[in-house]
Amino acid sequence: MYKVLFLALSLALPPSKLLAQESPILPSNVIFVTSTGFWEESGALSQGYAEEKAGGATPGSQGAPESSPDGKRGYYKLIAVRQSDGTAQVHLQQIASAPTGPEVVSSAELEEFTALKPYITDIRPETSTGITTQPGMFATVYLKTDPSAKEPESWTVLIDDLGDIKIERATN
Repeated sequence: MYKVLFLALSLALPPSKLLAQESPILPSNVIFVTSTGFWEESGALSQGYAEEKAGGATPGSQGAPESSPDGKRGYYKLIAVRQSDGTAQVHLQQIASAPTGPEVVSSAELEEFTALKPYITDIRPETSTGITTQPGMFATVYLKTDPSAKEPESWTVLIDDLGDIKIERATN
């Protein structure tokens, strides 16, 4: 009976031109992607993080970012990318909501995670609705530094309304 039901359901669905095996939408080494939070500036939020990693300014050291005249706004993405040894890198992207579609404003590897050589088991946003009332971002990254560990560690990635980025082990 289950075979008949499955066959009936599969025949009732419209044919799709995109199949997971044929689609170049996402590389196979991308294991988690989470979009969450929002920003309303022109890129100053994550630009400070990139400068800090390059040995320059610290995030938020330039004061509160000014709103751009064109009113750019968008959201954040956290992406876990599996490496050949099974560990993962975590990247933070700032995405602009443009009239032509989403555009990457900035992208940076979060070296705090790379230094741990983590096995990422999950990434979750603050809410499953994706709606936040304040600018910024909050997400939890679940990881293991030892693949045989029974329980993962929880780490938080927080971007406040000034663009300061904080990455730390979660304390419950």
